[in-house]
Amino acid sequence: MSLDILSLVLLFFSGVMAGFVDSIAGGGGVITLPALLAVGMPPHQALATNKLQSSFGSLTATLNYTRVGLIRPKELIMGVVFTLIGASSGAVAVQYFKADSLNLLIIVMLIVIFIYTLFSPKLGMQKSHQKMDRRLFYILFGLLIGFYDGFFGPGTGSFWTMALILLLGLDLKGATAQTKLFNFVSNIVSLSLFIYFGLVVWIAGFVMGAGQIIGAFAGSSLVHKKEVKFIRVFFLIVVAVIIIKLVYQSLI
Repeated sequence: MSLDILSLVLLFFSGVMAGFVDSIAGGGGVITLPALLAVGMPPHQALATNKLQSSFGSLTATLNYTRVGLIRPKELIMGVVFTLIGASSGAVAVQYFKADSLNLLIIVMLIVIFIYTLFSPKLGMQKSHQKMDRRLFYILFGLLIGFYDGFFGPGTGSFWTMALILLLGLDLKGATAQTKLFNFVSNIVSLSLFIYFGLVVWIAGFVMGAGQIIGAFAGSSLVHKKEVKFIRVFFLIVVAVIIIKLVYQSLI
């Protein structure tokens, strides 16, 4: 597929915005997928290219969060391994089942997360007591959320963030940082499948990826500097936008 200069400029800036938003609270696909469709890309190619460009952002955010000390990847190897297994299983399973059937359940779950966060002003403001064995958590949620991301995807970052806060006692900064690492792992699994089927539009993916690197670096740096309250507000806005998008898609 050939794209003109104007389309590539649009895709670049959508990558910048999405990288910024995604590194703080997830949900960058709300920006990038419509942009890819707007330049005339078929849906299956848009989904594939979106995975390529978002991988640049999630990797950049992960590296920056590691640099400023918000995560230590070596301590999260178990989570990475089981997310990889879960996402691979989900990517295979989606070939045999319709992922759209999950739409209503995901909308309900995201609404619960939104309401719970909205009416829990202290949630994630500081670290709390760990309620689950760390190894068991990474095995269980790596498989579950990894599978979901490989199978369907929307809201994955929100589910990871909430689980890390409620069960491992992380604050919003730490949960946001870990989420980007696990997002990157499951992104790579889906991307590998799309590459195998030859669906990725490389020029668009690399142009948006360049924008993602800029946006993700800026967003992850901001998370390190800002108070947790800022992240909480951003998180609520992004979850609300994802809910609206999913409801709209289910109605049309």
